[in-house]
Amino acid sequence: MKTYLLSIYQPDGPPPAPEALEPVMAELAAIAQDMQDAGAFVFSAGLCPPSSATVIRARDGDVLLTDGPFLESKEFVGGFTVITAPDLDAALKWGERMAAATTLPVEVRPFQT
Repeated sequence: MKTYLLSIYQPDGPPPAPEALEPVMAELAAIAQDMQDAGAFVFSAGLCPPSSATVIRARDGDVLLTDGPFLESKEFVGGFTVITAPDLDAALKWGERMAAATTLPVEVRPFQT
């Protein structure tokens, strides 16, 4: 089994209203349960907005801390799920379900072995 990262990209800006977000979160919970039942689920989490980030850079023996995201972007990683799957095709099926539930782009990337 290989390990894959499924990253959900969301547009910059305020989150959707609760009445729009609740059905999406319920569907994602159902997908996570299906992943658990299939033995594919490893870990999942949502992330705080990019404005909460701190970037750390090491240069010339010094360390510089900068508030905010590393890049200015119209999209950012809003959450992720780590799964195991026998191959990329199986991982893509989980990603497809997440993309359909959220209507957002989902990047599927294997971990290096």
